Amino acid sequence: MTINLDNIGKKYRNEWIFRYANLSFSAKESYTFVGPNGSGKSTLLQVISGILPQSEGEITYTTGSQSVSIDDVYKQIVIAAPYLELIEEFTLLEMVEFHQKFKPFKNQISPAQLLELIQLAPHKNKPVKNFSSGMKQRLKLGLAFYSDCPIIMLDEPTSNLDAQASQWYLSQVEEHTQDRLLIICSNQPSEYAFCKNIVDIRDFKK
Repeated sequence: MTINLDNIGKKYRNEWIFRYANLSFSAKESYTFVGPNGSGKSTLLQVISGILPQSEGEITYTTGSQSVSIDDVYKQIVIAAPYLELIEEFTLLEMVEFHQKFKPFKNQISPAQLLELIQLAPHKNKPVKNFSSGMKQRLKLGLAFYSDCPIIMLDEPTSNLDAQASQWYLSQVEEHTQDRLLIICSNQPSEYAFCKNIVDIRDFKK
């Protein structure tokens, strides 16, 4: 899938968060949005994903020569972000099984296999509400990496991860995003050192 932004802008009340964003995102490429905290990186990501509507401009999504409706884009995208909540009343296994109903896993991986791959299998019967912030983040990332979607979006991917888990993140990025469109929001160069396409949100502050 490819995504094209034509003069995209987002306004809250009377303040433009960003404006006149003209960008193209191609399949099998990686992109990183950078900029100070509060500059609008996450807002731009949410607009592109369809979570938030833009205030002006047009976004087009294309697979091959076919346009994809904004109402169907969610089927093509998986997101891991601090502001997207898990269902904390579920156990870990229930959470993974629930996610799989909407976003099947790559290579027909089973929920039990996924728990092994994200190194959380011993906690399969523990309620998510009892997880540490680092465990929750590893779960979010694992669901993103292993979902069978052509677009993966990561916002502050190593937030709450220790050094060992951050290395796990980098190994997963290398293994699971080579054939996908990857978009990252980050202020940590270590999270996107591999990325050649850097977009500074401050370029769209008009």
